[in-house]
Amino acid sequence: MAEPAGPFYLLQAGPGRYLCYCRPGPGPGGTVYVTDALEVWAGELGGGPALDCRCPPEEHGAKLREALGRGAAALSLGEGKATLQLREEARCSALELFKLPIAEARSQVQALVFGMAGRVESLERRLEAVETLTSSYSPEKNVARSQQLFLPDPSPRKSRGAGSALPAKRKIPGESLINPGFKSKKAPSGVAFEDS
Repeated sequence: MAEPAGPFYLLQAGPGRYLCYCRPGPGPGGTVYVTDALEVWAGELGGGPALDCRCPPEEHGAKLREALGRGAAALSLGEGKATLQLREEARCSALELFKLPIAEARSQVQALVFGMAGRVESLERRLEAVETLTSSYSPEKNVARSQQLFLPDPSPRKSRGAGSALPAKRKIPGESLINPGFKSKKAPSGVAFEDS
């Protein structure tokens, strides 16, 4: 099972949504696949003349991919086949797609799911690597780190060394330990915590 080459396009056909993608195939233009995850339709680009196509086969694939990218393609479903129509292009109007047998459709959907999962995983790894690189080179973070080296620590809990320039505040008798600056109206009683 080969990984789908993409790019991927979403198409509407009535109430249903379909995924269209291209993959290199036996023909010169590759193969176009359309699926609703239950059924798969396929058509060769450049393998044979497309419906009402008046352009060379090698141009048809490029025109189809371009129209899909612009959203200028429409899908119509028939009995056992589908038609991918290019709305704006008069010279290359449609490509006929044939419904794949169930076993082949199942393997195509499986290849599509695992191929897309592999791409998502690869993109997530690349995004993580880019985020890591941009965060390590972020000017804001680098400025913040360099400023931390020069600014004093605002933490009051840090014990100051013996060479500290600030004198220790002395406790006034009767002053509350819990609410400094507030004097008790009663005379202190009990254990004396001060060294005399």
